[in-house]
Amino acid sequence: MKIDMPPPRGASAGTAFEVLAVFLKLGLTCFGGPIAHIGYFRREFVDRRRWLDEETYTDLVALCQFLPGPASSQVGFAIGLLRAGGLGGLAAWCGFTLPSVLLLLGFAVVAPGLGGPVGGGLIHGLKLVAVAVVAQAVFDMARRLCPDRRRAAIALAAVAALSVLTTVYAQLVVIGLGAVLGLALCRTTAPATKEGGRQRADEIRVHRLVGGLAISLFCALLFGLPAMKGFFHATQEINVFEAFYRSGAIVFGGGHVVLPLLQQATVATGWVTSNDFLAGYGAAQAVPGPLFTFAAFLGWVLAPTQNHWAGAALATAGIFLPGLLLVLAALPYWQALRSRPSMNALLSGVNAAVVGLLATALYSPVWTSAILSEADFAIAAIGFFMLTRWKIPPLAVVVFCAVAGIAETVLH
Repeated sequence: MKIDMPPPRGASAGTAFEVLAVFLKLGLTCFGGPIAHIGYFRREFVDRRRWLDEETYTDLVALCQFLPGPASSQVGFAIGLLRAGGLGGLAAWCGFTLPSVLLLLGFAVVAPGLGGPVGGGLIHGLKLVAVAVVAQAVFDMARRLCPDRRRAAIALAAVAALSVLTTVYAQLVVIGLGAVLGLALCRTTAPATKEGGRQRADEIRVHRLVGGLAISLFCALLFGLPAMKGFFHATQEINVFEAFYRSGAIVFGGGHVVLPLLQQATVATGWVTSNDFLAGYGAAQAVPGPLFTFAAFLGWVLAPTQNHWAGAALATAGIFLPGLLLVLAALPYWQALRSRPSMNALLSGVNAAVVGLLATALYSPVWTSAILSEADFAIAAIGFFMLTRWKIPPLAVVVFCAVAGIAETVLH
């Protein structure tokens, strides 16, 4: 089906191969998380290649930050759509995602052989990276998403709710609670404005039929997969795809916010050990590309020996698919949606609840599994200050924590 999305002003239509080549380079070099990725994209596609004008690009960023899912991957997918249609969107996603997936699968292969003090210290150091990185995410998101008492109260309500809820749908309940409280308490919150002037949704067009099909498929998978598990004997493959699809469909904020959802889907169900989970999460900080590719590592680890590739593929497809479907579904209606005060209030409440969600995950499993001594606390604290105060690149913090973890283990 043809997507009605012409190139923006000043840009000619390109090919999917061209899009793949550019995004493959970005997938190999984009370190630093979704905010940094968006900066890389702007320099590449607005300043250097001029595929988009400034207004169109910032409109895409605003949309993808509004939707659940991995924001930088969604922005890249939308840029690919603009440049070369549906195949261009798929090429952009593959180029940006596959390098990180393959690097994490390589780590999953060698991780079981990392025995002895050095290997054990490396794994422990990667777990300490997770403490520093998640603490930084909580710190930054709390300042940005909970700047007033109302939203801080919603975040604390989320923490309190998670302390008593034991259902596998606890995160979904908390996000729903945040939405309700946001509608009740945050209607006076001014919507976020964009630097650079007026936003231009008229430059971003997808045929409404495509949007309708995308949202129909999104809902069919979100609600149909659990129903299928209830009525039929679901295979392990269906269970894996459903768990990762659900995590990708309800994660607001992207990046590190997916951590508690994946922990609930894999560690709490006994599919993955807490040690493997945190080691993989630490390794995900050391590779370029989107953090959501952590799902590929988990899919490999949880699968039986003969199905590693299938597990990784299902987990990766499951976690990314809902965000990409939502981009297609929202593009035809974005301008009307974002102008409604009730939508801004709802999103403010959801974002505040996400802060509580991530703060809870910082304690368990991240802190409780990694901080086992005073030395562990010192290493994680130094890593935290390296990220927040000294603005050291995350890759350097990974190296520091890994070396410190090895040294601590060897010396003891």
